[in-house]
Amino acid sequence: MKIIVGSVNPVKINAVREAFLKYYKDFLVEGIKVDSFVHRQPKNYETFEGAENRALELVKINNTEMLQADFFVGIEGGIMKHVDKWFAFGCMCIIDKKMNKSFGTSPHFQIPDEVAARLLAGEELGEVMDEIMKMKNTKQNLGAIGFFTNGIMDRTQLYVPGIITALIPFNHPEMFFEENKL
Repeated sequence: MKIIVGSVNPVKINAVREAFLKYYKDFLVEGIKVDSFVHRQPKNYETFEGAENRALELVKINNTEMLQADFFVGIEGGIMKHVDKWFAFGCMCIIDKKMNKSFGTSPHFQIPDEVAARLLAGEELGEVMDEIMKMKNTKQNLGAIGFFTNGIMDRTQLYVPGIITALIPFNHPEMFFEENKL
């Protein structure tokens, strides 16, 4: 089985590998850089669009280059407003070779108002966290979640539950996908 992830970020590739290992044993995971066609820092439902766009771009590449992949995974980090607070989260879109599609999300975690204001002004969470953490490329390591949990959870661990929940329909296709409905 072959799984293509719409990113070359090792955090996203490793999260997909970890999540799929819960259900499958023999597979290959490959990352391909694709565009999300959304803002650099997506907000609200635009995050879902970004994840879906990444997965759909992978389908196109698969068909053009005959990669023979079984699953296409788009992951997009974004922010969403709940109860008057801003939360960061990851959205996952998985499409299979039959074009069945599903979504999942990581846990949502609250971000400080000051950070949210910078994101709403156009900055990207990774850049803001690089500055706060005095590190480079934190989004390919601990990420904001690593900082705010004092290292208890990293970005890979944050994304795994979202991928697992996005796999639910593929584990019960008779309940979710038309051609398989009882």
